[in-house]
Amino acid sequence: MPTARIPYDALPPAALAAIEATTGPVLSFDSPAEGFNSAVAAKVHTATATYFVKALPSDHRWVWTQQREADIAPYVRPVGPALIAHLVTSGWDILIFEALPGRHADYRPGSADLSSVADLIQRIGELPTPPIELRDATQRLAAYVTVENDLQHFAGTTLLHTDWNSSNVIVGADTRIVDWGWATRGAPWLDAGYWTIWLIAAGHTPASAERHGARIPAWQAATAEGLEAFAAANARLWSATAGEQADPWTHRIMTAANDWHEFRRAMP
Repeated sequence: MPTARIPYDALPPAALAAIEATTGPVLSFDSPAEGFNSAVAAKVHTATATYFVKALPSDHRWVWTQQREADIAPYVRPVGPALIAHLVTSGWDILIFEALPGRHADYRPGSADLSSVADLIQRIGELPTPPIELRDATQRLAAYVTVENDLQHFAGTTLLHTDWNSSNVIVGADTRIVDWGWATRGAPWLDAGYWTIWLIAAGHTPASAERHGARIPAWQAATAEGLEAFAAANARLWSATAGEQADPWTHRIMTAANDWHEFRRAMP
């Protein structure tokens, strides 16, 4: 579920001072409306540069994602932002990144961004899997399969981002992606599968979303059985995440995941 947001300047004074010891005096800041994984997420502006700051309380159940982002940052520089600093102070875990220039990707049907996002997914799949602790796709999806053998479809060693929320994809002179806290290793086609759900949520039919996914070479490694198993697992995952009183954002993704699952189940 989404993490409650607080303004950047609500951080403890000692934490703000630690940030400024790295960035220099912060003259202004603004917080994007998109994204749900950080208690603090803000662009901070100094006299000479702009940075992106994200933070979680040190005792938050997802604070491990901060360490994962810090660990993986050097290995994903071709497709992600540079990490400037990782600070733990005053009860907060804080990451300071370069602020990527550009705008959030547009996933709607007909968008000119779709080609560059497909290319980005391919570029990520071609990166060496870094020698750090990563989640495993079979581990992440094990609770959402009803046939144990279905997990074999998700196994692999390819580096995956897995969170293809359009707010994580920055389109500028180059297209790059932020928010690597849920980086995973698994089958090479899974990122294309995760993207498919977000495309459906943006207005594509399941058939249209799959056609865009199929532009990514790794998609060809997926079997019909694997795609159905993946769609089914994600439908269960998002239904469990939504619970009985889903917020509009979660309900939209849950509906997209269920629509894809129904489309896959109906295929001969």
